[in-house]
Amino acid sequence: MLDRRAFTLSRRSALAGLLAGAAAPAFAQAARASVPTWEAEPDIIVAADGTGQFTSIHAAVQSIPKDNRERKIILIRNGVYDEVVRVDAAYVTLRGTSRMGTRLQSNRPADLPRDALGQGVLNISATAHDFVLETMTVHNTVTAIGPHAFTIFGRADRTIIQNADILSLGADTLSLWRGIKGSDEAGLSEGPGATPLTADGGRYYHTGLRVMGSVDFICPRGWCFLSNSEITQVNPNTTAAFWHEGMRVEDKKFVIKGCIVDGPPQFYLARHHRDAQFYFVDCSFSERMRDQAPYLVVYPLNGGTPTADDLARNRAAQEEGRWPERHYFHNAHRKGGDYGWLADNLATAKGAPTPADMTAKWTFAGTWDPERTDGPVVTGVQVGPQGMVVTFDRLVTVKGAPRLAFGGGAFGGYKSGSGTNALTFEAAGAGRRAELDLSQGLVIGTEAVSVLTPARTTLRGA
Repeated sequence: MLDRRAFTLSRRSALAGLLAGAAAPAFAQAARASVPTWEAEPDIIVAADGTGQFTSIHAAVQSIPKDNRERKIILIRNGVYDEVVRVDAAYVTLRGTSRMGTRLQSNRPADLPRDALGQGVLNISATAHDFVLETMTVHNTVTAIGPHAFTIFGRADRTIIQNADILSLGADTLSLWRGIKGSDEAGLSEGPGATPLTADGGRYYHTGLRVMGSVDFICPRGWCFLSNSEITQVNPNTTAAFWHEGMRVEDKKFVIKGCIVDGPPQFYLARHHRDAQFYFVDCSFSERMRDQAPYLVVYPLNGGTPTADDLARNRAAQEEGRWPERHYFHNAHRKGGDYGWLADNLATAKGAPTPADMTAKWTFAGTWDPERTDGPVVTGVQVGPQGMVVTFDRLVTVKGAPRLAFGGGAFGGYKSGSGTNALTFEAAGAGRRAELDLSQGLVIGTEAVSVLTPARTTLRGA
């Protein structure tokens, strides 16, 4: 658990634009250990010293067409990138060389005049589904504690952020706010092999993070799974660290698992303005946490006499609400003693889930499993006029030059299909037993997962 001195250092470190400590926490080490021994070669390299194709992260992501259909991996070499970034293409991975050495930052208060880039330091547009950020720091370097200062602002479905520091002294540090599916998403992630985008709300997966901010500084709309992370509230005069909106769809939920939460004396844990659903599992809270369960906001915040505007806002929340307070706990403890509302109560949630159920796949109601480690599987093989067509159970991306290996030493080179669920190879040994040969290239899943795993080499139907 963080002590008072560590908390003070965290605030000073954020003000100075530095990280809080010389080493990443143990959970980040564990996250790194799960990365496979092989890595696909990056498609683009960004280097501040000019040794890559780009010196700007924004320029690199904008070089990818908006209608991109393949997994694009952008490696960002160590350095400080003082800029604002907007991602518009789907299936983009931003991978830093090191969590501490690769830093994207900008002084970007939310009250700046609006521009085309977005309100945050890193902006993920509605068309940038299946986005992955890993092994780096993103920092809004504003020096005022409290006002809105978005570090990551997102409108896309299926977003992964892992092994990263997301820092701000302001409110809404990590804001993933996808609402109802918009017209600009029409046609995206559709067709054979694709996992459809949700009609309402977004799906977000986070693990191994250090997040710092003011009020509501982790505030997803839709479904969110956050695990093995260190969460630090920096504002002594604010009203919540976590926030959730789960309107219109009863299953929307925010699962916080295995996290350490700290803040100034009497910090509030969580709140919501509309329907919400919180699960705190295997979490630990500092003794500074106030005796206040997650709660629905009622205006005015100071408890005084409400104005006409306050009454209208409160009435709107009551009229839109469909479900009672939903906040659940299991093995969640406060240093110095638990409050009564921290008692285990998973059995009272709909479906009475158990602690073993608290996985990412369960969080997303089985519609997406970002933790899956099974590679793409061949589901069919057919010889056509253009060659041998190999169909997979999901969308796949080709890296390098995979091929088919036929009996007798013959090989059929890859021809086309990357970004779909069907790859075409030369049929040099049609009629003979074949398998995928990944010695010169890879076939990986296109949609976002926490750990990339190559396709299985066995062909069904060959």
